[in-house]
Amino acid sequence: MKKLIAAFLLTISLAPATQAQDAAAPDPNAPVITFETEMIDYGTMQQGSPAVRTFKFTNTGKSPLVIQSIKGQCGCTTILDNWTKEPIAPGASGSFQVEYDTKTRVGAFDKKVTITSNASNSPKDVKIKGVVQAAGGN
Repeated sequence: MKKLIAAFLLTISLAPATQAQDAAAPDPNAPVITFETEMIDYGTMQQGSPAVRTFKFTNTGKSPLVIQSIKGQCGCTTILDNWTKEPIAPGASGSFQVEYDTKTRVGAFDKKVTITSNASNSPKDVKIKGVVQAAGGN
């Protein structure tokens, strides 16, 4: 009976280690999201000017890529609702648009956008940066 209990306890104690190893093993067939550029520099803009930019990406993995969410770092960064929502086949591309609030924000900015997907490199961060000059300013 003691041997049976010892074997049971050993099995239970090894189970989490086995699960941890399985979780850490990367899937060689997983999708991979690869961006054309991971930083968009808006440059210097006047307050109130249009500030929409497009991030383009390709699925460089071996199975369909599904974007689950795209979130800006704060309320000043809006993700427009026209991002690619259908599965993206291996080798195919998609995009999403980011709008920075130049109406109420003045000064330098450097913001992160986080993309969550089924890709092996998820979540993935890209950035936007630039400078907004006050209306009539230099």
